[in-house]
Amino acid sequence: MSATPLGVTFGSLAVLGPAAATDIAISAQNMGYSSFWTVEATGTDAMSLLGAASQAAPKLDMGTGIIPVQLRAPTLTAMTAATLQALTPDADILLGLGVSAPGILRAHGVEATNRPIGLMREYVALLRECLSGESVTFEGDFYQVKRFRLGMRLGDRKPKIIMAALNPQMLKLAGEIADGVLLNYLPASHVGASVEQVRKGGDATIYAYVHAAVGSLEERANSARRDLFNYAMADGYARMFKEAGFEDEVNELRQKQSEKDREGAVAAISERMIQAIDFIGSETAVTDFVKTYIDAGVEHPILMPMPWGEDRRAVTDATMKAAIEAVK
Repeated sequence: MSATPLGVTFGSLAVLGPAAATDIAISAQNMGYSSFWTVEATGTDAMSLLGAASQAAPKLDMGTGIIPVQLRAPTLTAMTAATLQALTPDADILLGLGVSAPGILRAHGVEATNRPIGLMREYVALLRECLSGESVTFEGDFYQVKRFRLGMRLGDRKPKIIMAALNPQMLKLAGEIADGVLLNYLPASHVGASVEQVRKGGDATIYAYVHAAVGSLEERANSARRDLFNYAMADGYARMFKEAGFEDEVNELRQKQSEKDREGAVAAISERMIQAIDFIGSETAVTDFVKTYIDAGVEHPILMPMPWGEDRRAVTDATMKAAIEAVK
């Protein structure tokens, strides 16, 4: 096992279909990856997919990145995480949680909170109590639980709580209350500033998604532009992009979108922004790109392979092979 663990997420690979998850997990285990992750939004259920992957590749730690806290009660999250931990007793369960974007919540018929910090603080506190195995009675602003007790025994190895965070208050909270913090869609150049905020709260392990694809920038730039456009339209990501040095791109993009010029809005994403966040290049260049995150202070990078190409699986495999070289 390498000194720096490297994960891979299936979150960007939904186009391959859920059945491909076990194949990707097996490939990751054989290549020397340390962890396998997935997302939960409107596609696959994270825990079902991880359950299958964990049996196919039992040496890998299993992570969610992320589960939207508004969609799962802390009690249910504790139950599913404990089940997965019991099924994979020799691996870590990395329970990635986050306050979800309004668009995803609307799709589920759930209202966004105007108190995200309070919600996350309370959710994590209750979740930890539920994972303790003790009887839990909890009276909070968001959750009320009476005499919940997890109906299975966990050993010394318990799921770790990883908080997704973008902006200063949530980063600091993650440092304070979580075992780890998961960064996403940020350039390596902005990792240091984010870590500084986390350390104001505590010593949480720094995880980060690293977006990359082996391929030609000229041929695949529009795929990256469309991907980044979707995130730049979310206020939280837009703020982070501006702080990371892409204020001009975000402002132009939003201006064009307000004028109903979708093509112009997407075109506002510069190649500089693409190559800082959704990198496209040769195998060697992808290896070097992953290294920049490690050098910037990421303790557990997680490859998000972007399957942009005629043969999506071949691009995924090539990107995974290139990325793992960064930690050898």
